[in-house]
Amino acid sequence: MALNLVAKVHPVVFFTIVDSYERRNPDAHRVIGTLLGTIGVDKGAVEITNCFCVPHNESKEEVAVELDFAKDMYELHRKVNPGEVIVGWWATGHEITDHSLLIHDYYSRITTSPIHLTVDTTLHGGRMNIKGYVSASMGVPGRTPGTMFAPIPVEVISYAPEIVGTSVTQKSKYIRQRIVESTTDLHQIFEATQNMETTLDVLISYVDDVLSGKVTADNYIGRELTKMVNQVPKMSAHEFEEMLNTNMKDLLMVIYLSQLTKVNVSLNEKLTMLVATQ
Repeated sequence: MALNLVAKVHPVVFFTIVDSYERRNPDAHRVIGTLLGTIGVDKGAVEITNCFCVPHNESKEEVAVELDFAKDMYELHRKVNPGEVIVGWWATGHEITDHSLLIHDYYSRITTSPIHLTVDTTLHGGRMNIKGYVSASMGVPGRTPGTMFAPIPVEVISYAPEIVGTSVTQKSKYIRQRIVESTTDLHQIFEATQNMETTLDVLISYVDDVLSGKVTADNYIGRELTKMVNQVPKMSAHEFEEMLNTNMKDLLMVIYLSQLTKVNVSLNEKLTMLVATQ
């Protein structure tokens, strides 16, 4: 892998890392684990879709990792998802320690050019920084080569279900009990429509400011807007309204049938209990 590699990480990886850090032993300063994902889906990118924690003991003088546990966990994951392979390892903290090279050397024997992902769960600097590294050889020719960690870009990507789960989780930030109740499909459509309207208002305001000369045009934003406009289906307002109404009728029909099924199941349970008591 080249140094221009990009690590694309899914949200479930960060949730697992933070959960492992919260469940760590009281005397543990950091937590480490294995990264799982796929290689070669996109050219020059590694997609990290899962991870698990690996117990270890670490002091200033030495580090001991339970390698047998890591092998057993990987075999269990392979049974559930054979497409996921080891792509590197992760550690909590905002810096690379002296023992990171030893741990990285172990993963280098398992996979080619493993990725080292650091997640600052201590919120050093007021935020949870996320950084990715790959190892690179350095030194003078004819001498013993050294190893350095070269930084690589890290992007956060999500599947559609992960976006829904992440959006619901973010709502708990504004609730003291940190509890979010499930909502109906119609309510989710309502919230998504409101967010879309807010985003469009910000976008229209930005475009107006660029046209009036108040804001300097950004080429990257212009290209993204062009991509977005080209993805909009070319249809009239009447066709769009008809399509929306059809989908809404289908959704209402599904809701009605699901409610009818619940009533039938509940009625069947009550009749069964009534017959059993006689």
